[in-house]
Amino acid sequence: MTKLFSRFLKDESGATAIEYGLIAALISVALITGATALGNNIGNTFTNLSGKMSSAATAAK
Repeated sequence: MTKLFSRFLKDESGATAIEYGLIAALISVALITGATALGNNIGNTFTNLSGKMSSAATAAK
């Protein structure tokens, strides 16, 4: 029984899996944050462009 317990304490494969899971979670959070910020900036750019095009179309009449 003590041999089984000592082997369990020395086994690091579970810790490695947890570490990889945490790394994957952090990368996911970073990607989501970056995509959200980029999406907001692109949305604002298209909104500004649409307003300028509307103003130009109105001025051209």
